[in-house]
Order: sequence, then C-alpha cells, then structure tokens
Amino acid sequence: VQLVESGGGLVQAGGSLRLSCATSERSFSSDTLGWFRQSPGQAREFVAAISWSGGSTSYTDSVKGRFTISKDKTKNTVFLQMNSLKPEDTAVYYCAGTFLSIEHMAASRIVDYWGQGIQVTVSS
Repeated sequence: VQLVESGGGLVQAGGSLRLSCATSERSFSSDTLGWFRQSPGQAREFVAAISWSGGSTSYTDSVKGRFTISKDKTKNTVFLQMNSLKPEDTAVYYCAGTFLSIEHMAASRIVDYWGQGIQVTVSS
C-alpha cells in the first residue's frame, strides 16, 4: 500500500491548510488511516486517525477543536483540515495506516505503513 501526501506548505499563524493522503488501493483490509507529525529533534507524535469502515475519529489533545480528519471513499483519500494553526504545529506530517482498528493507532501508535511525509511550516 502506498500513501502519497499533498497540501503542505507555509502559512501564517492563525491560517489554515488542508493535507490530503491518497492511497494506492482501497479495497484493502486496512481499517484505520491517520496522521502523525515530527518536529526537528522530537519524536514522531500521533495527530489524528479515522476508521475507514466506520465513522470513528481520534485526535491528540493539542489539535482538538482545530484539526478535522475526514475521508472520501470514492477517491480513496483521507484529509486533515488544519485551522487556527500555531507555530508549534510546524512539523513534517506523515500519513499512516494500519490494518487494525482505530484504537490501535490512536492509543498504541501501531502503524503498518507510512507516507513519505510533507512539510508544514507556520510562521509567527
């Protein structure tokens, strides 16, 4: 399974960006897709996840109320709408997938495959 991110870039604090993650196939048995991010010198952290078969979503506390994860099954694509961006949101964002349920990604950070990553920079 391949994941291809797009939509990153440079934005001022308070602005918005929408990331997209296109999957190479979607008949698949993967049940959860999500986003992680990594800042320089920091560990990769969970951001959000969505159940492909159901409607469940999960977010890390720091993005709740600002970020929204969604999916378009007809396009085999997952989106991350990021509003009210802050400089601390600056990171490389990675699309991720697992064959397990959303709880495994959100709570246990289990990932079976990754995208290549895309830079998001928020200026103050």
